[in-house]
Amino acid sequence: MEYVTLSNGVKMPQLGYGVYQVSNEECERCVQDAISVGYRAIDTAQSYHNEDAVGAAVAASGVPRSELFLTTKIWISNGGYEKAKASIDRSLKNLRSDYVDLLLIHQPFNDYYGTWRAMEEAYKAGKARAIGVSNFYPDRLIDLCRFVEIKPMVNQVETHVFNQQHQAHEIMVKYGVQHESWGPFAEGRKDFFTNPVLVEIGRKHGKSSAQAALRYLLQRDVVVIPKSTHKERMIQNLDVFDFALDDQDMAAIEALDEGQSLFFSHYDPATVEMITGLVR
Repeated sequence: MEYVTLSNGVKMPQLGYGVYQVSNEECERCVQDAISVGYRAIDTAQSYHNEDAVGAAVAASGVPRSELFLTTKIWISNGGYEKAKASIDRSLKNLRSDYVDLLLIHQPFNDYYGTWRAMEEAYKAGKARAIGVSNFYPDRLIDLCRFVEIKPMVNQVETHVFNQQHQAHEIMVKYGVQHESWGPFAEGRKDFFTNPVLVEIGRKHGKSSAQAALRYLLQRDVVVIPKSTHKERMIQNLDVFDFALDDQDMAAIEALDEGQSLFFSHYDPATVEMITGLVR
């Protein structure tokens, strides 16, 4: 496993296991499988409704808590100082832990400045080893960085070969924020796994298209959290540290970038109404 060092000195695995859309019933087994094959970073969220399953899996894994890196995210409905503060304690209880390694604001909506104050407080109290944001576009990330006491250490955004986030990445580097990808496989959209460029580059290195795509992001210093409910795929996704893409490979994959989301845009009013409407 390779690690990145966050702005506060905390080391974070560059590849972890994500549990978005993994049911609470299936999640415990999946996380146990992931830990058993070598994953040490697990990414969940309040809105995934599977924090308790993650906590149970971690407790049953036999791996010391200090060797694991747990991430959770505060949902929009818990926005604002008081609600966020209470939700952090609930998440810790669900996860059966005194702390999380990374605590994120899930979406840039509601009173996220109040949420951030609660997160700064949790950080100072040792309830979170690092704090950051998710889905913050460059404009909102810059705004937050300029007006808070403790700057975000991570920004988790949609990043994959079809939406590579080059401009956003440059802004994150400028402000000392680690770029983390959600959806590194684009959830299979646009025939991701059979893309001829990825297939050919994977074949060249004796790897799969998925492994080539992950390797590309890793070499761009992006943290990735691929998801699979199949143990053999978990093993494959983790097996990306024994090869390197050359300049030609990197250029070919960079050319796949379409520069726009395959899911939603926070600049689209209808999308914002839809997301914020989920909590009403």
